[in-house]
Amino acid sequence: MDPQAFFWRTMAGELPPPRAFQTLGGRIVRVDPGAGIAEVAFHATEAFANPMGHVQGGFLAAMLDDTLAPALAATLAGGQFAPTLQLSVTFQRSAKIGLLHGTGRILRRGRDVCHLAGELRQDGEVVASALATALVRQARP
Repeated sequence: MDPQAFFWRTMAGELPPPRAFQTLGGRIVRVDPGAGIAEVAFHATEAFANPMGHVQGGFLAAMLDDTLAPALAATLAGGQFAPTLQLSVTFQRSAKIGLLHGTGRILRRGRDVCHLAGELRQDGEVVASALATALVRQARP
């Protein structure tokens, strides 16, 4: 855990959370960098609704991306970032406007390539799940 890394500076309140995370109503609930796990909560608003009144799938995919990212970001050193190279989402059921809980975990972390998995739950039921690949990079000065 590097206290100078973007993730930990954000958690300490030194930097604002990413705007997309804020837009999704995201909040980090728990992070365990040693276990490679993050728990995140999102608040889906009416602005996220599709014509049927459910949360549109693109928002769920974005929530999943922002669920997987903290699990990996908590393990990065200062100056490192890890863009998502691939995200595969499976939708299991409709999501209602309101609170969703995400759990993300590192499946395998190599020096550069990382494999991640996670799911979003609502009312105890899995709404959507995802697998992703991310690439650890060093930011340029």
